[in-house]
Amino acid sequence: MSDLKDTLDQIGSAFKKFRGENDEKINGMSEQLNALDTVVGRLIIPGGGSSYATGGGRMSTGAENEHKEKFMAWARQGTDPDGLKTIEASMSTLSDPDGGYLVPVEVDKNIEKLALASVAMRRIATIKTSKGEYKRPLSKGGTDGGWVGEKENRSETDTPELAIFAPPMCEIYANPKTTQKLLDMSEFDIAGWFTDEINNVFIEKEGTGFISGDGVGRVHGIIDESKMVADASWAFGKTGFITGGHATLINNADALIDLQHALKPIYRQNGTFLMNDNTLSVVRRLKDGDGNYIWMPGLMENSPDILLGKPIEIDDNMPDIGADAFPICFGDFKRAYTIVDHTSGIRMLRDPYSEKGFVSFYTTKRLAGGISNAQALKFLKIST
Repeated sequence: MSDLKDTLDQIGSAFKKFRGENDEKINGMSEQLNALDTVVGRLIIPGGGSSYATGGGRMSTGAENEHKEKFMAWARQGTDPDGLKTIEASMSTLSDPDGGYLVPVEVDKNIEKLALASVAMRRIATIKTSKGEYKRPLSKGGTDGGWVGEKENRSETDTPELAIFAPPMCEIYANPKTTQKLLDMSEFDIAGWFTDEINNVFIEKEGTGFISGDGVGRVHGIIDESKMVADASWAFGKTGFITGGHATLINNADALIDLQHALKPIYRQNGTFLMNDNTLSVVRRLKDGDGNYIWMPGLMENSPDILLGKPIEIDDNMPDIGADAFPICFGDFKRAYTIVDHTSGIRMLRDPYSEKGFVSFYTTKRLAGGISNAQALKFLKIST
């Protein structure tokens, strides 16, 4: 028994020593993290990309809290708009009472997260920010080149023809309304209400626009039948398609294989299928020549389903299967489509006058969108 007691005492002593040494390390790490947190809280972080940009960064935590406090007071009672104006005047996106005030960063971030989760194109396209109209030169091809020896002459090459990608900056709005009585109640979660009401409208408008927007007062979507041409007739600025399936249905997997190979290998390696849920329910039933389903579920939680080795994104703004419809798109969307968010962020105007007892919050957001590389997209058109 004495041997067992000695052994237990030795184990206890060793554990105390181990705990003491590690407590010291953990306390040291905690102090370092607290110091780092303090520095981060005081600094303006470059490249934040938020609507709260100040010289390319974003507001400090203290400024965010002060802005939120003044914004909520203004939203509930319309009080102290000058105080709100003063704090926003320090931002690069200057306060503009006629154009409204910036929503708090917490609300802005929540709306952004919900949009990312709900709008497929925001997950798969390229997202840019811009202080004004966005422009980018695109090469239409035509330049030449070749191999050359160390002492050989380099002949002059042709100058490539350029086009300018300049999607128009558009504006979407929401106009949620509530009663002044609700606003007066401190337990009313006004920030959560803003997030839900604004996000519902913005998600619907963005989702529709990125797929079928005609570019008239709204973004240009990926489907514009005036620019859709059979793949064999593809030209710069046009979107190619192949035909496949029955007049009103997809009846075999071959059309999807043809769609994949209509895309150049350079784009195919990062390709994604885009379709609505009704179309997916049809595609899931398709089998290969050996009787195996060509669809596979995502292997991990929240990972996309797989079709012919490529991920599938679902967007219910895509057309249903039907005669002459374009229900499935395959492409490298990062190269194909660009969304540009204006750095002015989400702005809000308070209107307690139009309807007595009610307060409306006219909320706006500016963005642009369009196909930046039509070669990186191909569509399946349902046709005999």
